[in-house]
Amino acid sequence: MVVTQHGFLNLIISSRLSTDGVLPNVTVAKDGSGQFKTVTEAINSYPFENQGKFVIYVKAGIYNEYIIIANNKNNILLYGDGPTKTIITGSKSLNKGARKPKDTATFSTLAKDFTGKSITFENTAGHEAGPAVALYVKGDRSVFFDCGIYGYQDTLYVHKFRQFYRNCEISGTIDFIFGHSTTLIQNSKIIVRKPGSNHRNIVVANGTNETNAVTGIVFQNCSIMPDNELYPNRLTVKTYLARPWKPFSRAVFINNFMGDLIQPDGYSIWGPNETHIANCYFAEFGSTGPGANSQSRVKWSKDLISKDEATKFTVQPWLQANTWLPATGIPFSPGLEA
Repeated sequence: MVVTQHGFLNLIISSRLSTDGVLPNVTVAKDGSGQFKTVTEAINSYPFENQGKFVIYVKAGIYNEYIIIANNKNNILLYGDGPTKTIITGSKSLNKGARKPKDTATFSTLAKDFTGKSITFENTAGHEAGPAVALYVKGDRSVFFDCGIYGYQDTLYVHKFRQFYRNCEISGTIDFIFGHSTTLIQNSKIIVRKPGSNHRNIVVANGTNETNAVTGIVFQNCSIMPDNELYPNRLTVKTYLARPWKPFSRAVFINNFMGDLIQPDGYSIWGPNETHIANCYFAEFGSTGPGANSQSRVKWSKDLISKDEATKFTVQPWLQANTWLPATGIPFSPGLEA
């Protein structure tokens, strides 16, 4: 196997074989060698009487388009030739006229049982553009494997329902993984980028107004590191693990490696007038690296939790995964182990 420039491990086999022998229903290719030249056309070909998984293969290329999978197009598998080869890109942002963060998304999926594999989703608006979403997800049992999700502010909008990410690379600056879903991110690279002038970085902004909602963003066996541009300034540009977006917020970090860019206090309030700290649950277990020293964490975080408590946020208790995740064929760690 070979290591790509982004650190992905690409097995030297075809993408078709990597989907367990499932042949695509339709193929997208910019050179005209498939049924369609755009991903949008392939999505629009979805048959509404569809039974079983609808498989779309996107050949290598840069696809500059904005894609929405409607909530009645369930059970789609979208796969490419690898995250450095198949790239879906856009550059919308709030500072360029979009009304809401979700309207800036390069790729949006609202349907149940969506699987994305071996593709990059990116928003190139830049660090001065304000909220600019690369990937917006609002479908239950959504899964992403071997994907690149690149942006700056608000890169990955994990809006609602159960979501699972594995072997992905996710980059950004301010609140770049945010929403009020029930999300688990495993064995992935979290890449912190250099923000605009006089700004700081926050990895997670999670929250809901609902008192008893079982929502939050969990990181397990991930690494949190600066990119090459941020690296020389990583100790002067402040980077926090999370801040509470709304009154009830949850972020959990299990067995991650945290670089020295993480501030010793770990977490930030939302803002001076809306701190949202009374009911937030920010917790850690088993992480290593210079940024994982919890001695100076803010007093309103849960700090280190027990093994029994951390186990509640693994794949089965957190996502009820046994009823649906094995069927996707995506690897996952069932317990606290790597």
